[in-house]
Amino acid sequence: MLHIEPVTLATDRLILRPMSLDDVPAFAEAAKDGALWEKKTTTVPRPEEFEPYVRKALDLQAAGLALPFTTVVRDGERVVGSTRYMNVDAANRRVEIGTTWIARSWQRSFVNTHAKFLMLRHAFEALGCNAVELRTHRLNDQSRAAIERLGAKLDGILRRHMIMPDGHIRDTVVYSIVSEEWPEVKARLEERMARAEAHAG
Repeated sequence: MLHIEPVTLATDRLILRPMSLDDVPAFAEAAKDGALWEKKTTTVPRPEEFEPYVRKALDLQAAGLALPFTTVVRDGERVVGSTRYMNVDAANRRVEIGTTWIARSWQRSFVNTHAKFLMLRHAFEALGCNAVELRTHRLNDQSRAAIERLGAKLDGILRRHMIMPDGHIRDTVVYSIVSEEWPEVKARLEERMARAEAHAG
């Protein structure tokens, strides 16, 4: 049986720490970077809506259904977004990584790679997951490309799956990584992070 509990995960450049109500002002500022709530293919609250967003996430955590993180860049201890384990299937040792958003200035940077590395490593090596699922909007090409770069395999498309805040109906693309694939995915991520570090240096 899978048992998740709050934990802090970190690399030399990024920290994923348990979400708290204290993060509400920083989330509001991060979301303003790119007016993320206006993007049709993701669901990010408006700055004034983050308190109920965090409270709902913490309620799901208390129910054992999610584990939400605050994404923090080590340099300056800057909050740049959030991500979480969700749709926890304890009996079958499966989790989904989702509800991920990153301030526009930090998109296409090291942040997403480091965050996915930390969450996948913890899921497979600490929690003993059989599979980790990743989902995104069928039309979110940036997200789909990032998931596919991880080495995740396409499971299928849930057609007309969700009604988005603006009223349009989302088809959801479902990917997964299974435990047997993790060593190869891990090696690819470690190589990418090392290459980026060398380039930055």
